[in-house]
Amino acid sequence: MLLSLVYLVGRVLLRLLLPEGQREAAKDLEIVVLRHQLNVLRRQVKRPRFRLSDRVFLAAAARRLPRTRWERFLVTPKTLLRWHRELVRSKWARYNRRPGRPPLPAELRELILRLARENPRWGYRRIQGELQKLGIKVSATAIRNLLARRGLGPAPRRGTTTWRQFLAQQAASMVACDFFTVETVWLKRIYVLVFIELATRRVHLAGCTTNPDGAWVVQQARNFTLLFDEREGPFRFLIHDRDAKFCGPFDEVFATEGLQVVRTPVRAPRANAFCERWIRTVRTECLDWLLIFSRRHLERVLKIYIRHYNQQRPHRALQLQPPEQEVFEKTTLPVDARVCRRDRLGGLLHEYYEAAA
Repeated sequence: MLLSLVYLVGRVLLRLLLPEGQREAAKDLEIVVLRHQLNVLRRQVKRPRFRLSDRVFLAAAARRLPRTRWERFLVTPKTLLRWHRELVRSKWARYNRRPGRPPLPAELRELILRLARENPRWGYRRIQGELQKLGIKVSATAIRNLLARRGLGPAPRRGTTTWRQFLAQQAASMVACDFFTVETVWLKRIYVLVFIELATRRVHLAGCTTNPDGAWVVQQARNFTLLFDEREGPFRFLIHDRDAKFCGPFDEVFATEGLQVVRTPVRAPRANAFCERWIRTVRTECLDWLLIFSRRHLERVLKIYIRHYNQQRPHRALQLQPPEQEVFEKTTLPVDARVCRRDRLGGLLHEYYEAAA
């Protein structure tokens, strides 16, 4: 009831002060309404944002209106002075360039940090030399300052070798071997000797025999050492169990090549885990699904499977790459590419490749 009474009184006062039909009265009422709306907006927005066109218009209009009229508006003389200071600051900012050399590009910074993290024993000069080999000239001071800003100290204190890195470095010089047996259809036992490189997981078939005597084992050792000339780095350790078939002359063949023979503890197959795991793989993926008739048949099957294992089968420890990564071409096929299948061992193994265009 009280609100209605105030509303009626307001209507009567506006009718007396601003009679209808006069343009001047309508303008005055419009100004009153705009001022009231402005007060409402001030209560909601503490500091409005003005565009550049708004600033130009308000600054020009300020010269035509008295100072006393600007008290009711959002823009005050203090605001105009602040705008002027910002213009002066932006003018001189174009001439205020940082002294010294320009900063290194982002790609070059990432490359320097990558070299430093992947090679913790490299100093600033070594990184500078590696970049110079790539045709990139960077001062050692810039490299040192970048590494210091990223928290990478000098080379001797940059990082320590983790267990994973240590084991990977040791595995690069190790090779392991082991025997496993296969029963033929005629219940005849065949012995198989295999070697595996611990770093690359590459498997080598030494041979198959029904009588693994000392002479045969020594001859397989000599045949395997012939592959050392094709390898970049030498082997240092040979791991095998305490099977009596690994006789003294067998170890002497590798000792003459500079390898140290490491015998695993008694009843500890995990000490030769790489060979044991591969034997399980070849059984579950190949031998358990085939009937072997003779030694020659077994050799042919194992050669095909080992070639598939080394060149085509992805390995989890190698980022899903086959052991012989130089044979496997890393290409990105389009979605609509035609993929063909090659069957091995009568369809037991499948190999996929891109069809020729």
